[in-house]
Amino acid sequence: MNLEMLEKARIRVPSIPVLVNLVSQRTRQLNRGERPFLRPLSPFEDKSDIALREIAEGLVVAQVDMKAVEEHEEAQARWATHH
Repeated sequence: MNLEMLEKARIRVPSIPVLVNLVSQRTRQLNRGERPFLRPLSPFEDKSDIALREIAEGLVVAQVDMKAVEEHEEAQARWATHH
């Protein structure tokens, strides 16, 4: 995995769990034969590196269900006050 691209992708998607899921999902799509949104650097470039470059360039973005995030945070806060 290209560490430079990983750092650039983390700037776009600072949440590690979201970034991991996004890279995984996009890598699976590329492995199934979907075309990359940018030209591979070589015929042997790893699909996860292509996915990272796409994310770093802003070509792939995450959709976040903010209502679910809010509900999760509220549930955590309730749990913390009871324990």
